[in-house]
Amino acid sequence: MMKFSAEEVMQYVIEEDVKFIRLAFCDVYGRQKNIAIMPSELQRAFDYGIAIDASAIDGFGGEVRSDLLLRPDASTLICLPWRPEQGRVARMFCNITYPDGRPFEADTRYILQQAVAAARDKGYSFAFGSEMEFYLFKMDENGDPTKIPYDKAGYMDIAPDDKGENVRREICLTLEQMGIRPESSHHESGPGQNEIDFRYSDPMTAADNAITFRAVVQTVAARNGLCADFSPKPLPMHDGSGMHINISLKGGKEDPLPFLIAGLLDKIGEITAFLNPCDNSYDRLGMDKAPSYITWSGENRSQLVRIPAAVGEYRRAELRSPDPTANPYLAFALVIYAALYGIEHRLSLPEAADFNIFTAPAEVLAEYRKLPTSLNEAMAVAASSQFIKEHLADSVIQAYCRRRV
Repeated sequence: MMKFSAEEVMQYVIEEDVKFIRLAFCDVYGRQKNIAIMPSELQRAFDYGIAIDASAIDGFGGEVRSDLLLRPDASTLICLPWRPEQGRVARMFCNITYPDGRPFEADTRYILQQAVAAARDKGYSFAFGSEMEFYLFKMDENGDPTKIPYDKAGYMDIAPDDKGENVRREICLTLEQMGIRPESSHHESGPGQNEIDFRYSDPMTAADNAITFRAVVQTVAARNGLCADFSPKPLPMHDGSGMHINISLKGGKEDPLPFLIAGLLDKIGEITAFLNPCDNSYDRLGMDKAPSYITWSGENRSQLVRIPAAVGEYRRAELRSPDPTANPYLAFALVIYAALYGIEHRLSLPEAADFNIFTAPAEVLAEYRKLPTSLNEAMAVAASSQFIKEHLADSVIQAYCRRRV
């Protein structure tokens, strides 16, 4: 993806007949928002920012001191392929600040930037690749979504059983037009369930791409008369949808991957409320290859963390508990901080659980800790965590643990 400067954005807007610029940001829960400006306001946006009413945004606070500014990140400029070729529409992600220029502490994009900087200061660099699962459901005669799957195909089935093939192709081609490179796509195990995987990117690009991906999937699905559903367990009797996070790490004088995994295992309970932030998340965990125990293994898909079969630059850890309702900026930031904790404290990696968690006898499972089994439990653990308090602003913690505040 091409990285623009502010000056290049101004020139691009003129040359490419861009008539609307969407300034995009996320609320604290990772839901994308935007405000559209005309090209004549672009210089002001870069110089001073564009004001928004924070009191109307979930997790951003109340009516007192509610003015915040959107400051566009020029490097994230892309045109939206589904908008007209004449009078085009472009989008930039924004950082959020107070009127005096201070970063807004509940801006989760800023939180990830701080985590990346903390890793860089310690000599480490991370790369993330996400595996995003979603369902395609039919719409009713009024254009409202149903829970009727678009097809009845299974894992990696092909057309004509797999009706989502053309929709996935359109999604991938749209992403490619936007400079985002999908790695693979296929039908998943559930009826109407699909998966598209991404190539590795630096953490900020990977999180921006995850937000863009959700918007593209929902847009393309709607154009095809369908509804894209990213909830963790939309159909009680079928597989849930995950957002598996693949993590690679470079730096240090020794292999950092064991410390990364040990840090994740140590802190996973405390960060689960942010990786699995809705009640429906806990209907998925422990079912259909979604983990419920705090374990790791090589290649074993029944574990919380696995090390896929890969060598060299492709060697990585895969965290399998997060789901698509997670805010990717927060998820990636907390993964980074957990990994750094494992490195700094030189945590020992426990013995690998090289067995099938779902068929193991109770006496074997009794030796392992479990993930929180409900949102209330996850919120309670997060609210009492010193680790979370060190890395997230009180307003963010309260937004996610509000039932306990």
